[in-house]
This record gives sequence, C-alpha cells and structure tokens, in this order.
Amino acid sequence: MLTRVTGVYRNGQVELTEHPSNMIEGARVIVTFVQADKIDLATQGIDRTQAEVLRANLATFAEDWDSPEMSIYDNYDAAKADL
Repeated sequence: MLTRVTGVYRNGQVELTEHPSNMIEGARVIVTFVQADKIDLATQGIDRTQAEVLRANLATFAEDWDSPEMSIYDNYDAAKADL
C-alpha cells in the first residue's frame, strides 16, 4: 500500500506537512523532490492546448477551492478520524 504525504526539505531533513495516521514508526519511505511551481505537463501527456482547456474548465472551482472552509481537506485523514 502506498500513502502520499507532502513535506518540505530543510537543513538536510524532510519535514512532513501532514502526518498519516496509519503509519508505524520506522516505516520505509520514498522521497521525490518536486521543483516548486514547475510541472512539465508534456511529461504527463498534456500539450499546451489541453492545458489551456483544463485551466479554463477548472477556473470555475477556484473560488470554492480557495475558500477557508476547504482547509478541512488539508488534513482529511485527521478530520475523518475525529468523526
């Protein structure tokens, strides 16, 4: 099973920005570094025209996505566990 979490690399260590609730201490991890704000869509099979269409289609969700109420999904697993 794979679980994905985000983090930040600082001072030679990875600091997780979210903590999975189902991981045991000492679990093995794979770290992939992502260049901030630079995603090569072509490597994902998305050309410029497709990217423009996607951006236009998703723009309608921007206001809702950026609303403070959506922050509950920043750590969905923890919020779900509290229910």
